[in-house]
Amino acid sequence: MFVFSLVILKFIGYIKCNSKIYIKDGQHVKKYFEFEKLGTNYRREFIGGLTTFLAMAYILVVNPLMLSLDGVPGTEGLGMDKGAVFVATALAAAIGSILMGVLARYPIGLAPGMGLNAFFAFSVVLGMGIPWQTALTGVLVSGLIFIVLSLTGLREWVINAIPQQLKYAVGAGIGLFIAFIGLQASGLIVANDATLVELGDVTSAPVLLTIFGLVITVVMMVRKINGAIFYGMVITTIVGMFVGLINVPDKIVSSAPSIAPTFGAAFDVFSTDPASLLTVQFAVVVITFLFVDFFDTAGTLVAVATQAGLIKDDGKLPRAGKALLSDSVATVSGAVLGTSTTTSFVESTAGVAAGARSGLAAVVTGLFFLLAIFFSPVLMVITSEVTAPALIIVGALMAANLADIEWKKLEIAIPAFFVILSMPLTYSIATGIAIGFIFYPITMLLTGRRKEIHPIMYVLFLLFILYFAFVN
Repeated sequence: MFVFSLVILKFIGYIKCNSKIYIKDGQHVKKYFEFEKLGTNYRREFIGGLTTFLAMAYILVVNPLMLSLDGVPGTEGLGMDKGAVFVATALAAAIGSILMGVLARYPIGLAPGMGLNAFFAFSVVLGMGIPWQTALTGVLVSGLIFIVLSLTGLREWVINAIPQQLKYAVGAGIGLFIAFIGLQASGLIVANDATLVELGDVTSAPVLLTIFGLVITVVMMVRKINGAIFYGMVITTIVGMFVGLINVPDKIVSSAPSIAPTFGAAFDVFSTDPASLLTVQFAVVVITFLFVDFFDTAGTLVAVATQAGLIKDDGKLPRAGKALLSDSVATVSGAVLGTSTTTSFVESTAGVAAGARSGLAAVVTGLFFLLAIFFSPVLMVITSEVTAPALIIVGALMAANLADIEWKKLEIAIPAFFVILSMPLTYSIATGIAIGFIFYPITMLLTGRRKEIHPIMYVLFLLFILYFAFVN
């Protein structure tokens, strides 16, 4: 895998490191990714990248099911080809992750995002009656707009304008959100008509497997074993196979499905029905993709960078523009290949917790997505019971950001609290950010701290209100 990483880096070619050093061998790779400065090494980056991939691998199964509308009654002929979406998902994730690693040098994996794929399938295709080909065009247009915004520096400017206290809140909120995802996916927390949620059946075998994985991982973490989260996932998988809860794959390698049914379909509408691109309905689709991807990515970047210790003393994200550009290009690539919006994954925090600090981890993650195209039988054994403990523990680690919030100052505490609470309760990073950012200018103005409010925060205040009023 290290050799593959070097090949990719050499293929991209002549990337400057500190304006003078070019990537030519392993030593220069270390310099480019700043191993010494970040206190990392090849082993930590490999394990971190693999851990991120394993935490994200579920998207290879879930995304094709979602976009194909598999199992949804009365949707015959409306969904996308499942096999083609599988390949498009893997390729989009590989392109996005490798770009993020090489260009922005962040340990962040990218893939078609959950939530955005549900909006694509159920709101756009089923709810609005828009063909999936036109929906892909909406993803493509939103990605192209993002590229323009990234190249002009507007996206980076917005992220750097967010107050440090709210960045802490975003990180903590995402921690609670992904922990809730893990608890829900494992069955530890289930739905209840009266109280919304309740404790699941802790005597059921799948839940017991999750609890085992949680305990074994916590034991290794408190004993300070490097890569504890990754080893916990491996041990949990083996135990699951031993007790019959996880299927042993019947084969290792299979041929890749054809991507022909979806490749380039985003361009079909330009020749078949260009007038549909000028409707209010299509504009709403593009705006929603824009909004959710923008702030999901912003939140994830802040959260991962904070956990990895990559944020500067002034609260700014280094190379934020390149990270956002990588995300934008990945979205365009995914739309052309045939999948919904590709975005940065909060599950990357699992890789950071396992030791990842540099972009090489993201390159490793991307390469595993490429390999996954041919190893789908093995991936199918990775279940939510295996990944849930990692998400829960990472959520606990990210909650450490709570300690840095000035809770005794209500003008800070109230908006921060709304950010943190809203993410898991609304099941949306973007919505949590929106609610907190609406309250922040209000509380700061009422306490006479007007000069501390960046002008962009007033713009976001108005945009978020308009979003809730007309789009959400």
